[in-house]
Amino acid sequence: MSYSSSYTESSTFSVTHARHMAAKVATDLKRMQRFYNSPSDTKIAELEAEATELIKAGYLETVTYGFKRDGNWIEPTLRYIARDLAGASANDDDPGRVRPGANISGATFYSYMTYTSAWFQLTETERTAFERALPFSRSGAPEPGITGYFAGDRTYSSGGRALDRASVRSF
Repeated sequence: MSYSSSYTESSTFSVTHARHMAAKVATDLKRMQRFYNSPSDTKIAELEAEATELIKAGYLETVTYGFKRDGNWIEPTLRYIARDLAGASANDDDPGRVRPGANISGATFYSYMTYTSAWFQLTETERTAFERALPFSRSGAPEPGITGYFAGDRTYSSGGRALDRASVRSF
């Protein structure tokens, strides 16, 4: 006589999962604010709300927050790359470890976002309606270059999706 058993796990990604990951991004931004006086609390709240909606809908591919000088990202800048875990698991690291003491003279806080193919499959009307619900609107712009390189350092995950974080490091 033989026995067998199976285990099935199913997970539906919800706004709670998206808020969990976006809150970690907001915590990173608060740390950046503490060390570099930018972004403001209001801007952090707007960026967190935007990230929550885009993560939940599956439209976020990458988002970069940080300082830009002469058209290039400089340290401290953080990039988040969204991915579906496809049944795998990933770390859910604690936020933080934004390096203090970088030279940001002459730099301004900036953010840049790219969208998934699901975003581009929406009609123009659907995109416009979705964008109206966001706390601010973005306009097209060229992606900044980089002074240094991105080094992966954290992963935030929940509900079968993850955000991989990379920080700009100087050469």
